[in-house]
Amino acid sequence: MTDAASRSASPAATASLALLEGLVARGVRDVVLSPGSRSQALALAASALARTGALRVHVRIDERVAGFTGLGIARETGLPVALVCTSGTAAAGFLPAAMEAFHAGVPLILLTADRPPELRGVGANQATTQPGMYRAWVRLEVDAPVPADDTDPTVFPALAADAVDAATGAAGEGLAGVAGPVHLNLPFREPLSAPVEPTRDRGRAAEPPAPGPAGRGPAASEEAAHVLARGPRTVVIAGADAGPDAEEIAHRGGWPLIAEVVSGARFGRQIVHGYRALLRDPALGGRVERAVVLGHPTLSREVPALLAREDVEVVAVRRGGERLDLSGGRGGSHARDVAAVSVAPGAVDREWLGAWMRASADAVVDLDAPAPDQAGLFSTDAAARLGAVRAELDAVRRPLDRELLVDAVWRATWPHDRLMFGSSRLVRVADAVLGGKRVPVHANRGLAGIDGTIATATGIALASQAAGAAGVTRVLLGDLAFLHDVGALLLPADEPAPRIQVVVGNDGGGTIFDGLEVAASAPAADLDRVFYTPQTTGLEHLAAAYGWDYRRITTRPTLDQALTAPVSGPQLIEVPLPR
Repeated sequence: MTDAASRSASPAATASLALLEGLVARGVRDVVLSPGSRSQALALAASALARTGALRVHVRIDERVAGFTGLGIARETGLPVALVCTSGTAAAGFLPAAMEAFHAGVPLILLTADRPPELRGVGANQATTQPGMYRAWVRLEVDAPVPADDTDPTVFPALAADAVDAATGAAGEGLAGVAGPVHLNLPFREPLSAPVEPTRDRGRAAEPPAPGPAGRGPAASEEAAHVLARGPRTVVIAGADAGPDAEEIAHRGGWPLIAEVVSGARFGRQIVHGYRALLRDPALGGRVERAVVLGHPTLSREVPALLAREDVEVVAVRRGGERLDLSGGRGGSHARDVAAVSVAPGAVDREWLGAWMRASADAVVDLDAPAPDQAGLFSTDAAARLGAVRAELDAVRRPLDRELLVDAVWRATWPHDRLMFGSSRLVRVADAVLGGKRVPVHANRGLAGIDGTIATATGIALASQAAGAAGVTRVLLGDLAFLHDVGALLLPADEPAPRIQVVVGNDGGGTIFDGLEVAASAPAADLDRVFYTPQTTGLEHLAAAYGWDYRRITTRPTLDQALTAPVSGPQLIEVPLPR
């Protein structure tokens, strides 16, 4: 900081700059902030650092949207993202994203500005109980000292270092290597707004530490890896955020790979198609002796049933804030929580793997349209020729259903793209019918809520497209998940527009409840009113209001064209679906 700035800066401004410079020095590259009064020193310090290129600053007026935007950036980069807000209800807006980050193992640093202690509990404006408000979901929480003229200058840089260590899993009792959220509550006294300039030797960001896999902090050492012995009949289960590690373990072990579509591991020769039915098969699922779990499996009932069996050993690689043990508290040798796994040398059980692969081949879902009847199209028989033409027209005009929709989005997405699934009925359809493909996939399956789906995808797009990188981010979700996060469509005009396609399968309500017990037991009127919540919202009007390109698509060829055409900014694609 220059001498002139030092003389005029307030303690709040000095501390805010020192804290953010400390985060930058430890590899933080992105700040998502929501404007407010008590946080103005943090906002101005972030803006000053952004001018030097040390930080990317993203502004969102809704704290819930800001929280999930930061979550998306952190999901994609694996690096901690700082969230900044003012005091009061603003801080509560970060809670859904903090909860998801805890359960999914995503590094976030929540910086909540606050009133000083003398203004707490006395009826002061915009003051509430902020210390401890995220206690159940954070790896570190600190109610920081109020900055003053005589504050030790090392306090806030040290606080930044502690925050990054905890968020990345470099520190934290019992959670080594597991990322998660951190809360720094920052009380400030007035004056809050003062000019600040970054310190000359901290004006540029340090080289960030190499992140571990999605949902992980620094990769666990080989010495810490649990060695998987040969012998037990084993399946590898890849849940959300498992990443390529799961496919590698299955490949090394010669074991069948049960990979959810949100795992980022649904590729390779050992992928199991139709895994739900095969897990119910006594000749396959019934003979499993060991399950190696990476990520958080949430998309079927068959996988949790397998992991709860007393005769199945479970080895789960820790990803989020909770260990995976569905044994009903039995613990012991049934469920083992490990930092990493490796495979012992030895021969592959060809009989076991072959049985799964043969059954998997029979379970592949073919969604390709039938090949054109070339003989009929060029037949000299008018009736045969007419029949072949009609068949071709029927194929072109075939209305989209859920299977065709998920297939079109999957086929259009490649390794330089990103795909985000919302917690809607469509992700379960995708999990049931889609084949293997090595593409980067994201989903908020830590708690499997519909909160923040569009905001998370926007953060993923901003991070993956930084520095001019190619690719499109697609988010596939239902109409209610879309409407729940519609505020995320509001993007600042002075920030780069992400290349993002939000694809909404609109069936007019929450048909995901069709598969739950309530659908068979509740009165029809109650089912509609309090579960399905039918809606007739004009999505095209929302797109126009927020300045998004809009298309309504009803056929597969038109959808394929829309998904593969060049994308220059945000697009909303509505696909009407039957209830």
